[in-house]
Amino acid sequence: MPLDDAPRTDPSWVTLPGMDELLVERHDDGVVVLTLNHPDRRNAMTDGMTARWRETIAGLAADKDLRCVVVTGAGNAFCSGGDLSWLAERGAEDVPALRERMLGFYRTWLAIADLEVPTLAAVNGAAVGAGLCLALACDLVYAAEEAKLLAPFTSLGLHPGMAATYLLPRVAGVALAREILLTGRTLTGREAASAGLVTRAFPRASLMTEVMEIASRTAANAPIATRLTKVALAGGGHADLGAALRWESLAQPVTMASDDMIEGLAAQRERRPPRFGNA
Repeated sequence: MPLDDAPRTDPSWVTLPGMDELLVERHDDGVVVLTLNHPDRRNAMTDGMTARWRETIAGLAADKDLRCVVVTGAGNAFCSGGDLSWLAERGAEDVPALRERMLGFYRTWLAIADLEVPTLAAVNGAAVGAGLCLALACDLVYAAEEAKLLAPFTSLGLHPGMAATYLLPRVAGVALAREILLTGRTLTGREAASAGLVTRAFPRASLMTEVMEIASRTAANAPIATRLTKVALAGGGHADLGAALRWESLAQPVTMASDDMIEGLAAQRERRPPRFGNA
């Protein structure tokens, strides 16, 4: 059953044998764009793509020049979720083996959340199940207005996975999470933005231009302050006011003692863009 009814007419997007299932595009400003590249299968998370993702995220975690990561999909879809074709042979594995297999899969893809730099999802088309969770694991989620976002686990006879029962309530609230996970409700990108499931929605034609501009602005900010701010906001922010003040009274002095603050103040005084070094 098609997950995105937009036509696939561009032959350049057909994945050929040996084609890289994850494209990595590096920009001079420290922005890296990761493109899920299996458009003939709506960018389903195949074993090959999963292995490539694991290797790439590990490399990015050690990249001192990295400032921001953008994740998107090739063709008309963002990601149709896990490649479930192997489930037809599920009788060959028992529950403990399946659990280990799924934990490894979840942890590989959700490692995007462990990167210290800001991560942006550009949801250019259908984001389904685990694909939707991948997007929600990013710090900021931008969607094409026409994109379809859904998590149809129960209609497939499956319990939700890929941290769906954590990510959806955390991002969208419990009420909308229940509706999406229990009824299978599909939201367009425009509806998802109005409901707070995604950060903003843009026309599909301008989505990547808008997201890349946001990524470039984000990458231009002071890296130490940006990374510490991401830590502060992890998991939805601090538990209470006291915890926030304890963290900020330590983290802000760290940045006050950095070369970044000196450069930032000098740039403001001289009315020029700041030139920050690496964290």
